[in-house]
Amino acid sequence: MAINLVSVVMQFLTPDMIGRIAAALGLDRNVTQAAISALIPALLAGFSNTSTQPGGAQKLVDAARQQTGTLGNFATMVGTGGQSSFIEKGSQMLSALVGGGEQNSLAQAVAKFTGIGQGTAGSLLGMLAPVVMGTIGQQRQQGRSLDASGIAALLASQKDNIAAALPSGFSNLLGGTGLLDALGGAARTATAAGSQAARAAGSTARAVADTGRAAAGTARSTSLNWLYWLIPIAAVLALLIYLLGRPAEQVVQQRVTTTQSLMVSGLDIGKQVTDSISSLRTTLGGITDVASAQAALPRLREVTAQIDKVAGMTGQLSPEQRKLLAGLVNPLMPTLNQLFDKVLAIPGVAEMLKPTIDVLKDRLADLA
Repeated sequence: MAINLVSVVMQFLTPDMIGRIAAALGLDRNVTQAAISALIPALLAGFSNTSTQPGGAQKLVDAARQQTGTLGNFATMVGTGGQSSFIEKGSQMLSALVGGGEQNSLAQAVAKFTGIGQGTAGSLLGMLAPVVMGTIGQQRQQGRSLDASGIAALLASQKDNIAAALPSGFSNLLGGTGLLDALGGAARTATAAGSQAARAAGSTARAVADTGRAAAGTARSTSLNWLYWLIPIAAVLALLIYLLGRPAEQVVQQRVTTTQSLMVSGLDIGKQVTDSISSLRTTLGGITDVASAQAALPRLREVTAQIDKVAGMTGQLSPEQRKLLAGLVNPLMPTLNQLFDKVLAIPGVAEMLKPTIDVLKDRLADLA
């Protein structure tokens, strides 16, 4: 059965685990989620690049074998006295595999993307690198070869999955490094997709400006009343420039502020929703056939129960909080609907998952 390494790693990093990592590093949970979602595919991209270098694949094999017990011990290391040593060893391993310069570039990129400090970003990298290598090491236990050629082939087969998982803004920040080189055209496609919206909006802005200039010319030849049209046009143009120019960390921070405003009876509904949707996206992304759908069904039901819990508390929200909740869910629905459609199109899966997915769609629509 084909695997998706990104999904496998993210399934290990459950919402509870992410919460523990956030607490251990003194970070907001939602910012930590955003950082991890960017770093996991970036680390896999970096390891893929290493596998193409002379002797690089063997280095990965050696590292993977050393990390086979990491996943079982990770939870006991986070937030304990052994955490510093674990992070230091993970950082040393990462530096040996991708190079100190690329490691620093990755820390700088995630710091800029999320707004966290570069030192904290480096610590997060030291935590996550052994987890990624431990996941790769697990493949040996599942009958996949972990010799140099086997690990190179495994990572090469993941190019599209890795590129698809990279957040577009983060891909752009890594564009000047060598971390994405092994992804080839897949990385270029992801980066181009991330820039497409900006280019389209830029074209819209230019068109608005051209319209404004044309309107101004007409105004001079006919009546000064046309000048009044330039005011809203200029306002639209300014809004476009503002929205396109906002750095990723501001977007993350806005989301954090929104979720922090949704406390009801001691429960952070915003966090509950974002955690549930993140888990849902990861679970759906890991479904490739009937067997993986069957394995994912309990998790889908768990997410449905979590969403039901939130829906049952919406009556306690103020009108402003309801608007905030809708604003949190609405932007995520197009991606979720695409994932739903993709999963249901897999032969034999619809019969098994459609009832649960239909309920999920209804609940999410209610929240939105």
